[in-house]
This record gives sequence, C-alpha cells and structure tokens, in this order.
Amino acid sequence: MGRYLEVMDTTLRDGEQTNSVSFSVIEKLTLAQILLQEVKVDRIEVASARVSEGELNAVTAITSWAKDAGFIDKVEVLTFVDGGVSIEWMKKAGAKVMNLLTKGSLNHLTHQLKKSPEEHFEDIQLVLDKAQEADITVNVYLEDWSNGMRNSPDYVFQSLDFLTGSKVVSKILLPDTLGILTPQETSKFIRQTLDKYPNHHFEFHAHNDYDLGTANVLAAVYEGIHGIHLTVNGMGERAGNASLASAIAVIKDFAKDVETSVNEESLYSASKIVESFSGLRIPENKPIVGENVFTQTAGIHADGDKKNNLYFSELMPERFGRKRVYALGKTSGKANIENNLRDLGIRLSDEDLKKVTSHIIQLGDKKEIVTKEDLPFIISDVLDSNTLKQDIQIKGYVLTHAANLKPSATLQVAFGTDIYEEHAQGDGQYDAFMNALKKIYSKKKLNLPRLVDYMVRIPPGGNSDALCETIITWQHDGKEFKTRGLDSDQTVSAIKATQKVLNIIH
Repeated sequence: MGRYLEVMDTTLRDGEQTNSVSFSVIEKLTLAQILLQEVKVDRIEVASARVSEGELNAVTAITSWAKDAGFIDKVEVLTFVDGGVSIEWMKKAGAKVMNLLTKGSLNHLTHQLKKSPEEHFEDIQLVLDKAQEADITVNVYLEDWSNGMRNSPDYVFQSLDFLTGSKVVSKILLPDTLGILTPQETSKFIRQTLDKYPNHHFEFHAHNDYDLGTANVLAAVYEGIHGIHLTVNGMGERAGNASLASAIAVIKDFAKDVETSVNEESLYSASKIVESFSGLRIPENKPIVGENVFTQTAGIHADGDKKNNLYFSELMPERFGRKRVYALGKTSGKANIENNLRDLGIRLSDEDLKKVTSHIIQLGDKKEIVTKEDLPFIISDVLDSNTLKQDIQIKGYVLTHAANLKPSATLQVAFGTDIYEEHAQGDGQYDAFMNALKKIYSKKKLNLPRLVDYMVRIPPGGNSDALCETIITWQHDGKEFKTRGLDSDQTVSAIKATQKVLNIIH
C-alpha cells in the first residue's frame, strides 16, 4: 500500500463560480451523489454559505441525503470570518464541516480587511469558538497563500503558528488563489510548510491561470502534501481549477507510491454529466475526457497499433471506461429504472421516480430506446420542470413546414387563467414559434428575452438518439440566462427551454 492522498472535489462550489454557470438543486444533488458514490472522491465542497436561498435549498437536499447514506462528514461548505453568521447558515442547512476562508497574504489582509494580523486572528478565534460550540468540524483556507509565500512569508508562518496551535482546526488548505505558481515554487513552498509543521494535515488547491494546475498538483504530491482539491472538467473562476481527470491520471502514472480512492472508470461519465448540467462544452482534445483523445486518425498510427501496439501508452482508454477509435477521414418499467439509477449511485423519492418513469414510458411509446447514461439528463429535465413554478404555460401549438411555403406556427399561451393565441410565419419552425410568441407578448406589453445562443446536441454520455438536448442562452434586463430542454424532437426541446426562461424572468 502506498501513501494515501485525500481528494476533495469542489465542482459544486469553486467550479460553479465559472462564469454563467448555476446548478439547480436537483443537479447539485445528483452530482453530489455521483461524486461520492461513483467517482468515490473523499470529500466534496458543495457551496458558499450565505450566497442565496437556492444554495441553502441545495445544501439542505445534499445533507439530508448524505446523513442517510453515511456521507455527512464528507460534505463541506465554504464559510467566512463573519462573527458566526456562516455557522448559523450551516446549522440551518444541516452541514457539519466548514472550510473557513481566512487571509493568507499580508497584501489581502492590509488592503481588503485593513486589519493587523492580531485583529484578524481574534476574529478567526471567535468563529472557531462558535464552531466548536455548534459541533462543526473546521478546516481553514489561507486565501492568496501562494502570493503570501512569495511576498510575505513571515505573515504566512505567523498565521500557521496560530492555526496549528488550535485544537479546533482539522485541516489547513493552501490555495494558489490566482494560479501564479510554477511547479518549482509549489515544491519549495509545500516543502517549507511540511517541514515546519510535520504533525498537521495540509492540502493544496491549484488554479490554472498559466495552465500549470495539474503540474503544480503533481509537484505538491511529490513533496508529500496530504490532500488536493480538484474540479470536474477543470471548472472554476477565470481559467479554472486543476482538472479532476487529468490530475488523477497523472498521479497514478507518475507518483506510483501514492494512492487515491478515485474510480478512474467513472471520470468520463461524470465529465459528460457536468458538461451537460453546466452548459459548457469541453474541447474535443481535452486530456482524458475529450471526445477525440483516444481517437487515432493517421493511417500510420493504426498500422503501428496493429503490428505491436506502437502508439499505446499507460494512458489506455479502458482505464476511463472508454474505447480506442480509429477514425475514417482525410487522415422499461419502474423497477428497471430504479436498478439503473442505483448503478449510477442516484436515489429518488417515490414521487420523483414516478415522474421520471412516466417520461421514459412516453419515450418508449415513440419507439425510442433510453440507455442508463441518458437517465441523469432525464432526471434534471423532468424534475427541474416540475419544481419551477409554471405561471406561464405553452398550452398548445401547431407547427407546419411544407414545400414552397414558409414555415408557420399557431401558438396558445396561458398567463394564469388568461389565454392568448397567435399565428406567425418564420424562416423555420422555431423561428415561426418565436414570432407568434412575440405577438402575444406585444399584446401583454411585455418584453421577451433576447436569444443570443442556441445549441442542439445529443446529451453527452448518452448512447442512443432517444433524446435531443437544446441549450439556449438568453439576455433580459442586462442579465444572462441559460435554459435547457430535453425531448426526442429538436423543436419541442427548444420550446421546453423557452417556457423555462419565460417563467424564470416572470
């Protein structure tokens, strides 16, 4: 057995800080279940305290499930030095582990808080005391630690002296907040820290601004760091965080004395689900999880593989539940559904299971075949549609497309008990639908959101053509929204996405 390295996934917290990304309650709960039960990371960071009512609902749903599943100590929340307000939020959400954000550089402390180290430590101690009273486990972030080690190491070690002297602090988290470290600096700073405090647990949190996130993670692992923080698909602010799939593969192949709990075979499917829920497409050449990274195109490569696996390496696709591809080119019932959900590590209430089952039966009536990999997308679409208050409903429509005639749409929309009906033509069926909708909104003297992007695809990870996913980006009153529709018909999936945004802005 090698040295054990803890892996904390922060997709649901730091990853959700990616511009334009916002996971729903159902999506957060589904991803939490997949990350802990399928990917098998040690812990997950699921939210920032005090952000919104939606965050509170999401964390409450996750902690409720985690208590029943025995994972409550693996669910963590980012909190702040705020006199205990975050702790009250956590208690309301049912969370038991906090990651307290403190200042890790003198620059941040002086210019943002305008306090002395001693004043900051007093404020931290107040929070530590309240956390202990509330029986909450405390881990501590040193925000901007990397710049602190570069420019104010005396302050960093003063902070660490204070934190390691506390019996309340469990783990100390060292973030490269702005992604400015080189692997050489990472090695140096981690080694200095571990040598000075050999009896304490330290973790490294890498950002990817210079595309060095994975390299810095490996450098920290080589020096003996006790834990690392990663995100699915490298999501996160600016250039994102170190990628879960890339870091795990690198550690397995280049730090062979180190072991993690992560199930490599689940990384690709998790990546595709996060891609769908976030609405952010990953590059086809993204290591490990990109669509083309195990595809050989050149004829000489295929020939070499056939003769003696000449183009194989330790990075085999089967490790990640994938297959090697040689491209041709220039170069059921309720019980069955429940069993499939169990295989994915997802549990639904009886009421939600009935809704999902009903939707799958409807697809079956259309002679569509649904695979296990389609289920997370069906769950998200069906349950999100049922939880969103439907003040505005598209009651009915007729779409026509005939030779030598412009496509047309007749549309009926309900605003509460008021029914409006209009007819319009357009360049396509969905364009005709939107033109009819504009007429109705004009009658109501309301402004429709402006459509700025329209993406259609088969949901990533699905193995059938049963479902079509339409992701539409809208702008309204200076804000941007993304809505998603799922159906076997492309235009219907777009109409579902449209009804969602109408109710959101309403």
